[in-house]
Amino acid sequence: MAGWKASRMPDQSGRAAIVTGGNSGIGYAAARELARHGASVVLACRSAARGRAAEVALRAELPGADVEFMALDLAELRSVREFAAAYGRRRGGALDLLVNNAGVMALPYGRTADGFETQFGVNHLGHFALTGLLLPRLLDAPPGARIVNLSSGFHVFGDVDHEDLNGERNYRRWIAYGRSKTANLLFTHELARRLASAGSGIVAAAAHPGYSSTNLHVAAAPQAGTTLTSRLAVAANGLGVVIGNGVIAQSAASGALPTLYAATAPGVRPDEFIGPRFSVRGAPHRSWRAKWTLDDKSGERLWAASEKLTGVSYASLSR
Repeated sequence: MAGWKASRMPDQSGRAAIVTGGNSGIGYAAARELARHGASVVLACRSAARGRAAEVALRAELPGADVEFMALDLAELRSVREFAAAYGRRRGGALDLLVNNAGVMALPYGRTADGFETQFGVNHLGHFALTGLLLPRLLDAPPGARIVNLSSGFHVFGDVDHEDLNGERNYRRWIAYGRSKTANLLFTHELARRLASAGSGIVAAAAHPGYSSTNLHVAAAPQAGTTLTSRLAVAANGLGVVIGNGVIAQSAASGALPTLYAATAPGVRPDEFIGPRFSVRGAPHRSWRAKWTLDDKSGERLWAASEKLTGVSYASLSR
C-alpha cells in the first residue's frame, strides 16, 4: 500500500461503476480515474446541469471513455428508486462497483423530502436505500464486485444516537455530521457481516479523503444572517476554508486515492477503512476508527431502523 497512486490501479475494462456525486470534487476525480482505466462509469448526481457538464468534460479529456450522467437525488427516496429502475433499463443492469460518495456537511437543521434530518437522510439513508436496491445487480456480477462507502475522520464527533436519529433534540450541525459519518461506517460494518453470512464475495469497505480541497467545505460555512456577528462568522469561516485549502488540503485527485484504493486494489478486506496515511493527507493507508463504528449491536440496530425508515429491505442477501 505504501506510496500507492492511481497509476497502480488494475485495468477496469469490462467493469461497470456508479459514483454518486461524481460531478465534482472527490467523486469527479474518482470517476475520472475509473474511466481512464477502462470502466464504464455512471455519474449519479442531483444537478442535471452539473452532471451533464461533468460528463462532457470527462469525454473531452478521455476520448472514447464510457461515461454517462444519470439523475439521482439522495434527499428523495422516490428519486433513489427511480434511479435504480432507470439504471437497469438504460445500462443493461450490469454493476461491479458502487461508490457511495455524495454527501453534505454541517448544514443548518433541515429535512429531506421524506422528512429525515438532511445530513442523516442524504449521507446515510439515501445511500442505504440505493445500495439495497442495486444489491441484486452486484450479487449477479462476476467475482470482484465492491461497495465503497465514503465516511470521514469527523466520525469521531459522535456515535449514532439511536433514540434521536432525526436530530430533533439539541441539533448541532457538526455533531450531526459526525453521526452521519459514523452511520456510514456502521452500515459498512453490518453490510460486510451480512454479505459474509450470505456467502457473498462482494467486498464492502469504507474510505475517507482526509482534508481535501473540494466544494464540500463551502456547504459547511455558516449561513449569512442579519446580524453583524453572523456576517463576520461567515467571513471568518470562508477565510479559514481558503487558507486551509491552500496550505493544508491536498487536491481532490489526491483525496480520491483512498476511495480508488478501496474500490480497485487487490487484497482489500471487507470492512476495511482506508484513508490518507497521515489522516489529513498522504498516500492510502488503513485508518484508525472509533470503537463504536465496530459495535455489532449498534450496527444491527441502525440497519433495522434504516430498513424501516426507507422501506428498502435486503431480501436478496437471504436468497
